[in-house]
Amino acid sequence: MATDENVAAHHETFDHIRDVRAQALEHTRLARQFASERRDLIQGLIDAGLSQADIARELGVTRQAIQKMLAC
Repeated sequence: MATDENVAAHHETFDHIRDVRAQALEHTRLARQFASERRDLIQGLIDAGLSQADIARELGVTRQAIQKMLAC
């Protein structure tokens, strides 16, 4: 069982864990924001008459990847 002294001895590690967690949360927020922007851009291309296959070819991905991007 950890004592208060043991916990205190690892204060820097706990601080680092908190920092890494905060960075991970920010990364997740940004990833969601970029996924939303990507989806809107792809939908705009579809609305302009391009097919999912056309978009996939241009981006170098599969049509199924485009479908997944639109579903997010």
